[in-house]
Amino acid sequence: MFPFRIGMGYDVHKLEQGLPFMLGGIRVEHHSGAVGHSDADVLLHAICDALLGAAGLRDIGFHFPDNNVAYKGIDSRKLLAETCRKIWEQGWTIGNVDCTIALQSPKISGYINDMQSEIERITQTASGSVSVKATTTEKLGFTGREEGVAAWAVALIHKQD
Repeated sequence: MFPFRIGMGYDVHKLEQGLPFMLGGIRVEHHSGAVGHSDADVLLHAICDALLGAAGLRDIGFHFPDNNVAYKGIDSRKLLAETCRKIWEQGWTIGNVDCTIALQSPKISGYINDMQSEIERITQTASGSVSVKATTTEKLGFTGREEGVAAWAVALIHKQD
């Protein structure tokens, strides 16, 4: 078996006024938040899918289905921690994670360092192992109209020695 694997994750959530906005395990101040069965942290969900995919363990919906009341309103940091446990049990170590968030508003550059630190803490990776980037869609599409937020993540995992 090849000792390295790469996985890619993608998630999207609708934004709605009056909800808390969790992104990368950090609460972002904004008039709208993401709608979902859990806390709707689109970034952590994309990371879960990237890690699970790299390990060949299907996807976040398979492991944490949205029709299971146990996951209703759950903190997505718990989902990421459980995802990490699943891949560690298979003998994999997380090398790095690279992420992109697409949203028109709010500007999140002031939150990125905290997001990276929180993701590194949960994934037990070294400082600098997680990259979070943000982009707008130049007011195009659902993110440009501020109807939703999207995130992509790529993860490298490798077999432990």
